[in-house]
Amino acid sequence: DIGDIIRGKDLYLGNKKERARLEENLKNIFANIYKELSRKHKNGTEIKSRYEKDGQNFYQLREDWWDANRLDVWKAITCSAEGYQYFRQTCSKGQRGTQGKCQCIDQTVPTYFDYVPQYLR
Repeated sequence: DIGDIIRGKDLYLGNKKERARLEENLKNIFANIYKELSRKHKNGTEIKSRYEKDGQNFYQLREDWWDANRLDVWKAITCSAEGYQYFRQTCSKGQRGTQGKCQCIDQTVPTYFDYVPQYLR
């Protein structure tokens, strides 16, 4: 799933070269995001203390980025996929199905399994 890939927690067991290449690309992307954050943020030491502990992997930054952007990623993937039934239109907290396929009534996305380990899904 995309969230697991971004956060570096995907259990993809396919082509090892492709996985390594993807991981390297993600490291580069998040290194650039980190540089921009450090440059633009008033308190650069706060940014460093939050994100440098993961070294060049930037796992905490990936988690934070996914948390901030998952709704937009979900909308980009699903909102224009009218008529396709590739996911179940369910919402958490006992809500009815998604409205217009993009999101639940409370503006959350129906991917509430994001933080359940892949092997349990």
